[in-house]
Amino acid sequence: MTTKQRYDNIIAWFTENVPVAETELHYDDPFGLLVAVILSAQCTDKRVNMITPSLLVDFPTPEAMAAVTPEVIFEYIRSVSYPNNKAKHLVGMAQKLMTDFDGIVPDDVDKLQTLPGVGRKTANVIASVIFDKPAMAVDTHVFRISERLGLTTNSKNPLQTELELIKYIPPELIPKAHHWLILHGRYICVARKPKCEECGLKKWCRYYSTRSI
Repeated sequence: MTTKQRYDNIIAWFTENVPVAETELHYDDPFGLLVAVILSAQCTDKRVNMITPSLLVDFPTPEAMAAVTPEVIFEYIRSVSYPNNKAKHLVGMAQKLMTDFDGIVPDDVDKLQTLPGVGRKTANVIASVIFDKPAMAVDTHVFRISERLGLTTNSKNPLQTELELIKYIPPELIPKAHHWLILHGRYICVARKPKCEECGLKKWCRYYSTRSI
């Protein structure tokens, strides 16, 4: 099986079996999603969804969040991982949105990465989810699943994985494919004990074929 055949089969399976694949983070607007994604680093979406409602009720805009201190934000987000750093990032991000982007979340990956707390993964999430751009965000799930399935080979870092995936996945499917892989990694191809018997992708999966020998 060639790499292209593997991609074609896996994409066809997801298209038929998971026609709807979206972020599990709750948000109402681009700023709300940006806040949620920053908070979600090394933290579950479930936990973030518990925190963002009260935070965004009191600080619903970049202008409102930019006007307070990290210490204030910390009290709202203290139950997430690394709350001190994330509080600083959120205030810094809001301030930079105000000074550099007139309070509007940019749609460009490079511009997004100039915001405190926003790395390439977060920038790609915003670009794909909000602006439907062909940006492939690679988190731990996408990195792991891509290697196990055989969509990548010996990828050393998220950027290598990203570049390999966008080479084979049609641009119009990339925003959805990001969620296909995340959700598959979150619920089926979990890190320690992948649920191979429940997986509809096993006939094309490199990990399963090696494990079965």
